[in-house]
Amino acid sequence: MTRDLMLVAISLFCWGIGEGMFVYFQPIYLQEMGASPLLIGTILGGMGIAMAVTQIPAGWLGDKFGRRPLMWISWFLGAAATAVMALAPGLGMFTVGLILYGLSAFSMAPMNAYISNARGKWSIGRALTTVSAAYNLGAVIGPMVGGTLADEYGIQRIYAVAAVVFFIASIIVLFIRRQPVEHHQAETSRFNLVRNPRFMLLLGMLFLTMLSTYLPQPLTSNFLKTERSLSMGQIGTLGSIGSLGNALLAITLGRVNAWVGFLAGQAAVLLASLIIWKGTGMPWYMLGYFFLGGIRICKSLSMALARPLIHPAQMGVAYGFLETTGSLAIIVAPPIAGALYERDPSLVFPVAAICIGLVLLLSLKYLPHDHHPQEDLIVTPERE
Repeated sequence: MTRDLMLVAISLFCWGIGEGMFVYFQPIYLQEMGASPLLIGTILGGMGIAMAVTQIPAGWLGDKFGRRPLMWISWFLGAAATAVMALAPGLGMFTVGLILYGLSAFSMAPMNAYISNARGKWSIGRALTTVSAAYNLGAVIGPMVGGTLADEYGIQRIYAVAAVVFFIASIIVLFIRRQPVEHHQAETSRFNLVRNPRFMLLLGMLFLTMLSTYLPQPLTSNFLKTERSLSMGQIGTLGSIGSLGNALLAITLGRVNAWVGFLAGQAAVLLASLIIWKGTGMPWYMLGYFFLGGIRICKSLSMALARPLIHPAQMGVAYGFLETTGSLAIIVAPPIAGALYERDPSLVFPVAAICIGLVLLLSLKYLPHDHHPQEDLIVTPERE
């Protein structure tokens, strides 16, 4: 692992601790502040909009001017947004902080492009999933700490602690080195991603995959708390198990063919939906949460699948398209989940399982998978 890859991984490990402290309790906190299931889904969808609108511009800016400054701004904005949520007196201001936190995700495309260039001798799939595993290992710790603090002091307190952790993570990422910027040659300036049918097919499959695999997730915590009578501490434990599953799946599937790993990620969430739906106790819910993180694997490996389809000079923009596509699914899924929850709190799980099964069949037939390791090689760009 290279020095810069290590620093990004350590920073994301810290970020995983901070985000893991509140992410599983966020829908419950919104409910405590008076939001209905449908409104919770709408608010989370609004955060998805905030995540979506910045991805392609951020990817373009990263390709044009360098990725490191965008990562710095994003990290500190996320920390500040969490501080706003910690200090929010009610639902309105908390929603503002939540939307700002969604906006801070604009660094995803530049960060993944940075990781791809900082990977050294590793494949892109291995670099992306290893860094993702570092985040998820941190997120193993976060939910247990968050659950304990929530039971003892209330959910709002965990946002203050998370904000401190985020500022530490932001300081760590300041020490990564600047990367060279690759300039478009005459023949690549005409390269148009929208006119690349294989890349557009990948975007379509990613949208369907993210939509179906995210559908069971927005209100699972509410379901377990209200319908299965789990405590905040138990939900925190499940969150930690889920993050451990994310990390182990990332490490395992990051070493296999990206196409196989992408399909396995879908299958994992399908299994998780069925287990949580029919589970009758903590051991079952722990198993379900272990597999629920397959969605993160699909998102990471979509970038490895895209890499042979694009020119290195447009890597950031391409990753921006992928991040935007994933964010669009996150916009659509929560309101659907909220509507299903209001009809029947358990309905979302079988619906999600059916949708994932259909998308899995489509992926087997249409997903681009002629990935060659030598195509991961990045052309050495000119210096800034």
